[in-house]
Formats: sequence, C-alpha cells, structure tokens
Amino acid sequence: MDWLTDPQAWLGLLTLTALEIVLGIDNIVFISILSGKLPAAQQAPARTIGLVLALATRVLLLLSLSWVIGLTAPLFNVLGKAISGRDIVLILGGLFLLGKSTHEIHGTLEGAELDNRSTRATASFASIIIQIGLLDMVFSLDSVITAVGMVDQIGVMIAAVMIAIGFMMFAAGPLGGFVERHPTVKMLALSFLLLIGTTLLAEGLGQHIPKGYIYFAMAFSVLVETLNFRLRKHSSQNASEAITGIETAEVKPVIIPTH
Repeated sequence: MDWLTDPQAWLGLLTLTALEIVLGIDNIVFISILSGKLPAAQQAPARTIGLVLALATRVLLLLSLSWVIGLTAPLFNVLGKAISGRDIVLILGGLFLLGKSTHEIHGTLEGAELDNRSTRATASFASIIIQIGLLDMVFSLDSVITAVGMVDQIGVMIAAVMIAIGFMMFAAGPLGGFVERHPTVKMLALSFLLLIGTTLLAEGLGQHIPKGYIYFAMAFSVLVETLNFRLRKHSSQNASEAITGIETAEVKPVIIPTH
C-alpha cells in the first residue's frame, strides 16, 4: 500500500481509470444489448451480474499476472507467424463477436425476435449470462494487458479496475434503456460491435490497429447520429405543430354578421 503516498501512483491511477472506462465502453454496449433481450424485470439483474463477472475476471487476471504475461509467449507457428495464447483468445473472441453482432443485426432487420418472451425467460437469462461471461474474458484480457503496460503497482491496477466497473454499473442502466428506445442507436451500437470484433480478429492475426482510429470512428458516428436524432426530433415537433394548427382551423367557429 506504499503507492497511497506516491503522487506518481495517483497520477497513474487517474490515467488508468480513464483508459479502463474508455476500454469498457464496448463491454457496456454488449451487455446492454444482450440484457435488452430479456423481460424488463430481468434486465437490471443481468447487467449487474455481467459487470460483476467483468470485475471478478479482471481482478483474477491481475492476481495472475505471471500467467497473463505468459499468454503473450509464442505457442506455435502458422505460415511463419508465431501464435500465442493471447492471439487465440482474441481470434476466438473476435469471431464470436462478429457472429453474435451479425445475428442480432439480422434479427433486428427481419423482425425475427419472438414477441412472447415469457416462454423463454429462464433459458434466455442463463444463456445471456453465459454469453456475457465469455465476452468478459476477452475484454478483460485486453484491459489487463493495458493495465500491466501502464503501471507497476498491483494495488493501483485493481483500484482503477474497480472504479471503472463502478462507473459502468452507474452508466449501464441509462445507456441500455436509451439503446432499446431508439432502434437507430441500437443498430449503431451493433455496428460498433462488428467493428470491435473485426479489430480483435485483426489483432489476433498480428495486424495491429491503433485504438485511436477505432475510437475516433466511433465518436464521429455518435456525433452524426446525435445530429440525426435532433433533426428527427425537430421535424417531429414541426409536424405535430402543423397538425395541431390544421385541427384548430377546422374547428374554428364561423361568425355570421347580423344586420
């Protein structure tokens, strides 16, 4: 606990916490979309369990740093390319995310989602928690490797992860509700997951893609969608006012002058 009196460690904590929150955005989006498939009463518990699993996975990985670092060691070669345990995890995670996102987009476009959710609530809750847990492992590995590269104190790493997960727990509910209420935002979020899945797959195959490019593309897309959202809202208000004006004109009494 010597880092508590070290100003440099506190600076590292703030920086790492901010980075962990940014890296956790994709985790929140994935959990929000999956939990949105459940009945309303089960969505909040699913989000909470998913984020608790994310926290537990990250802390366990941080407490097993020697094993995590060992994942970057080459295991075998394929066509002259060294493949490590981390590469395998990223490739499998990327493929899973691509498949899941594509399935969700197809279901949203085709309207394939069942209306009667109560008949599959128990099975869906269990399967969704399993899916969240699997992707938590992939996102957690990337998060922990980033933490190891930034700071040296294990206490700082765990504190940053706990603060970041706490923020995600606070933001997951409002974000999930917003995504479910606005279909275009949900489609944009699913597109983000496709992009992230492609990035994970490329990273696993040895093609490094700077995270800054990914986050810039996501931020720009959010800005465009925000402008579209405001435009649709403004157009809807104008249309509503026009309809109200027409109705008022139709019921306006006609005054006949008397002589």
